[in-house]
Amino acid sequence: MILVVEDEPSISEVVCLYLRRAGFAVTAVRDGQEALDVLAQRSVELVVLDLMLPRVDGLEVTRRLRAHSEIPIIMLTARGSEADRIAGLELGADDYVVKPFSPQELVSRVRAVLRRARGTSPEPSLEPPLRYEGLEIDPRTRLVVVEGAERTLTTKEFDLLWALASNPRRAFNREQLLERAWGSSDYIDPSTVTVHVRRLREKVERDPSEPRHIITVWGLGYRFDP
Repeated sequence: MILVVEDEPSISEVVCLYLRRAGFAVTAVRDGQEALDVLAQRSVELVVLDLMLPRVDGLEVTRRLRAHSEIPIIMLTARGSEADRIAGLELGADDYVVKPFSPQELVSRVRAVLRRARGTSPEPSLEPPLRYEGLEIDPRTRLVVVEGAERTLTTKEFDLLWALASNPRRAFNREQLLERAWGSSDYIDPSTVTVHVRRLREKVERDPSEPRHIITVWGLGYRFDP
């Protein structure tokens, strides 16, 4: 089931109509608290979430949901500045659609995000663990140990780390990393990679401001130094 959280009735009706025509089961609510109630009680596969909502806004809904779940979130909002996109991605949104939008494009984005969430991205679980100085990465258990201490990574944080660490010293641009860690670069804001790299550095680097392993390649993207 897809949960549509939108307080503007005309927009909600159009989004639900196109999603149902595409074969999705859809439930619509009009404020953030209703959304949280539905998420606590029912199985939801993806959330289409407006930012400007009554009672609990979209950013707070995202923050609470990400505290315990990785259900995909597509933010749907009139606020299209880079700062707003980064704020949503920082909190864990998977994609960002700015109003006015094409309903058909939104359906395509929903399909793309669901494909990634259902596990079409590369699976490293059959590979042996990687061991570098002060860092161990085990794809079979998806555990990361930094200087003897275990670190908890989200699914995409681990996939991104694996994409880099399994190809040491190779420089990747953001589109290549989206393909390797997300399974596709279609309909994904490249800022997603930047946000996830920032989170990774906070978890696996001794000093995130002076990274030892996850290095920025200016004008291109990132590389992993063993």
